Amino acid sequence: MTISDWVMILAVFLGPIVAVQLTKHLDVKKEKRQRKLDIFKTLMATRSYSTSWDHVMTLNRIDLEFERSNSKEKSVIDSWKEYLDLLGDKSITGEQWGAKRIELLVELLYKMALVLDYDFDKTHIKNSAYSPVVHGNIDTQQAKIREGIIDILEGKRNIPMHVTNLPEQS
Repeated sequence: MTISDWVMILAVFLGPIVAVQLTKHLDVKKEKRQRKLDIFKTLMATRSYSTSWDHVMTLNRIDLEFERSNSKEKSVIDSWKEYLDLLGDKSITGEQWGAKRIELLVELLYKMALVLDYDFDKTHIKNSAYSPVVHGNIDTQQAKIREGIIDILEGKRNIPMHVTNLPEQS
């Protein structure tokens, strides 16, 4: 047998093994990218509803899916940490906090867009979300209802009652 025969035999045996391993590697890489895309898409879709469960749960997945070893992805994690620090900051006024929150969320989404090869600028991310006024009104009303019920249950507020019809006495 010649060297070319041995090379041919080796190629016949190793070819399928290499192909399977390459396919597995590509599948893992594709799954990782898909998980990052899912995070980005959810945060983009909920950026006007920062207190929604989906938004909050998705923010908490950033540390799990983005890797510090990649410099672009590290910038996403660093932006997330800065945003998270602000979310827990009670030392600034509500108006300042709200403006800074939007600024940091936009920065986070922008860095994710760069990692995932989306061509979004910060202005687009900040201004292109649709949020009906009625949704904000409903949220405000529901918060008032919850607060009122809690005040009643804690004895801080009474239920107003007006008797309009007394039963006749016999």
